[in-house]
Amino acid sequence: MVTALAIMGMMSTANAQDTVEGTVSADIVSRYIWRGQALSDAAIQPSAGLSYKGFSLSGWASIGIVSPGSENKEYDLTLSYSTGGLNIGVTDYYFSTPGAANEYFEYRAHHTQHTFEANVGYDFGPLAIQWYTNFAGADGVNKSGKRAYSSYFAISAPFKLATCDWQATFGAVPYATSFYSDATGFAVTNLSLRCTKEIPVTKNWGIPVFLEGICNPSTKKGYIVAGVTFALPE
Repeated sequence: MVTALAIMGMMSTANAQDTVEGTVSADIVSRYIWRGQALSDAAIQPSAGLSYKGFSLSGWASIGIVSPGSENKEYDLTLSYSTGGLNIGVTDYYFSTPGAANEYFEYRAHHTQHTFEANVGYDFGPLAIQWYTNFAGADGVNKSGKRAYSSYFAISAPFKLATCDWQATFGAVPYATSFYSDATGFAVTNLSLRCTKEIPVTKNWGIPVFLEGICNPSTKKGYIVAGVTFALPE
């Protein structure tokens, strides 16, 4: 459930490199909205990753800063691979919930707080498509009360306008699952438009700030999210 990467699972480099590369960054956001769902108020979201020859391993977290003792904390690990425009990946989402046992190494069905998701996507340049499906761990259920293998797909289009970087996203849940705001069938859950502008600090390094408008037609809710990204210069 990543905010710093435009979409979780797409952290891989487009071209394979011959040396190991590392990234370290942190977002501070006014609210944590994931695929059209509100998960927390203001949060800090650090991330770090390593990439080599198209493979990448990254860690990401979201920690509420308004009421840290009463909000969920999230810790994610993603292993992905990209070649050309194609990317595939697997993510382990872990949620630390106030009042729960929060045993990280508890993986038993119906007890674990991990959710495992696979993703595949292709970046065509002016348009990118991603598909995500939960395949293990804590998942939602369908109308029959069985594991839903909850899925989500997104179509995003980046563009430049007025010296800013923009990204428009259409996201939807294809079938019934309680994992996504109790979707009872096909549901459009995320219509968003993000504007990012980099504030120069040095000649070769700046700090991106962004503002995003998000609408969830399924729940009839809308959000405005502001954020800033701090990353170590390359």
